[in-house]
Amino acid sequence: MLMEEQQEHLFAHWPEPGSDDEKKKCFFDQVEKLDASYPGGLRAYIHNARQLLADSKAGKNPFDGFTPSVPAGEFLSYGEDDFVKFEEAGVNEACYAVFVLVAGGLGERLGYSGIKLALPSETTTGTCFLQLYIESILALQEASYRKNKGNINLQIPLVIMTSDDTHSRTQELLESNAYFGMKSDQVHLLKQEKVACLQDNDARVALDPSDKYKIQTKPHGHGDVHAMLYSSGLLDQWQRLGRKWVLFFQDTNGLLFKAIPAALGVSATKDFHVNSLAVPRKAKEAIGGIAQLTHSDGRRMVINVEYNQLDPLLRATGHVHGDANNETGYSPFPGNINQLILKLGPYIEELSKTKGAITEFVNPKYKDSSKTSFKSSTRLECMMQDYPRTLSPSARVGFTVMDTWLAYAPVKNNPEDAAKVPKGNPYHSGTSGEMAIYRAHSKILRKVGVKVEDPRIGIFNGQEVEVWPRIVWSPKWAMTFSELKQKLSGSCQISQKSTFVINGANIYIESLLLDGALLVYSVDNSEVKLSARVKNDGWIFEPVNYKDNSLPEEIRIRGFAIKKIDQTILKYDQSGKYCVDFSNIN
Repeated sequence: MLMEEQQEHLFAHWPEPGSDDEKKKCFFDQVEKLDASYPGGLRAYIHNARQLLADSKAGKNPFDGFTPSVPAGEFLSYGEDDFVKFEEAGVNEACYAVFVLVAGGLGERLGYSGIKLALPSETTTGTCFLQLYIESILALQEASYRKNKGNINLQIPLVIMTSDDTHSRTQELLESNAYFGMKSDQVHLLKQEKVACLQDNDARVALDPSDKYKIQTKPHGHGDVHAMLYSSGLLDQWQRLGRKWVLFFQDTNGLLFKAIPAALGVSATKDFHVNSLAVPRKAKEAIGGIAQLTHSDGRRMVINVEYNQLDPLLRATGHVHGDANNETGYSPFPGNINQLILKLGPYIEELSKTKGAITEFVNPKYKDSSKTSFKSSTRLECMMQDYPRTLSPSARVGFTVMDTWLAYAPVKNNPEDAAKVPKGNPYHSGTSGEMAIYRAHSKILRKVGVKVEDPRIGIFNGQEVEVWPRIVWSPKWAMTFSELKQKLSGSCQISQKSTFVINGANIYIESLLLDGALLVYSVDNSEVKLSARVKNDGWIFEPVNYKDNSLPEEIRIRGFAIKKIDQTILKYDQSGKYCVDFSNIN
């Protein structure tokens, strides 16, 4: 097969039979693995690569002939009537859902040597991203169970797509933490394989520079998740058990589950086959825009269009101002954040045709304008959010836009890169990701009537950020706006310097005046009603130097450490009902 595909160069250095035979066998073991892990096999990969490389060299526009327009979708504002309505509908549907976490990357780009899922989402409690996600799913599971009065589909499955880089460490993180409260058979790990690198426009496969009996490989992109789910057999199993929805999300967005219930409610209410969670997007902002593309031949699709393609596409189709803000101050094309909700039945039907293959692209780095040779080897890539590109025009594809402060704070840039971001643009760093969690919780509490003091401005790792009160609660305390309203009543005020941690399912705040640090913990079978006035020296942020190697990486990438000067801790570790009414003013 390799010889038929003009890959003779792979064998040019091979000695006579009897020499290096074990290495030769290892070579073919790798070829067999590459062949099995790609839809259609290695031959199909090479054919696809030749076509895409030819298109790239010719400068072909993949959207030639398409005209963009704004598709149908929902715009929701936290706490408003529509948001609450969809959120309640989403909780009702959650017991029919499955979550798929795409987590194949390490934290090297962040300046973190571990897997990104192990990184603390915030340092007030130290809750890592994987723990936050699992506890959110469990809280949603419990809320849906109550709403459905014991529906048999209580246990919501979680699939994690890993890679060679992350698989064993993800497994270890789960096992060493007792799966963060999930049942071990509730979690499925699917390991993504890499694809062959290509050394030229003829799609000749590249050998590893350090081993002439090994093909050089690189990741194929998170679009592989669709093929992996198809081949795993899980989709049919879920359908037999009555599942309806598959929710895809990525590994370092600490706000995501604030928006998930309402977005799921939109999918269920509108019967969307595909629903992309989105945020308002400034024109030309470096985030993909969700657009409907209609071809002159009648083809139509609703997909993510990368920001560097959207503006020229608009200009080429009669929009003289290109990607421009409208009267709202934002682009009419909402910003894609790569969180998808797919309806399981149509998803299975589509994958039965495509076997999970997603439209690919190639991005070779040419040595010069002749485009005849590469600076380094390239490979084909695919993106999870390109799934809708192959759907028929009859597919119901839409989006749900949420406020950025509620739904989107990814952690992906190291401090040095973040500090170079133009003022006013998002940093997407460890610093901004943590501060966004405090901001979201503060704004959410304001929506239910809590008086939260305005933030101050702080500078950490060269990034200017808003420093809100450090308010953190566990997902089981409140997953929805309605739950939050039930847990808070009376007069509540929180100062800017405060730290407030709530961890327990049945903690009710009847009144609160907080100026300092207050931590409240309770076991799930206890009920705590709290009225308190707390004033102490609290916890403060102390700036640290990113280059101080004596500090842990997770602290360095944030640019601050928490100094715990004083705090009030309330802990209820026995079942029972507690009415707590006290003043603790120092």
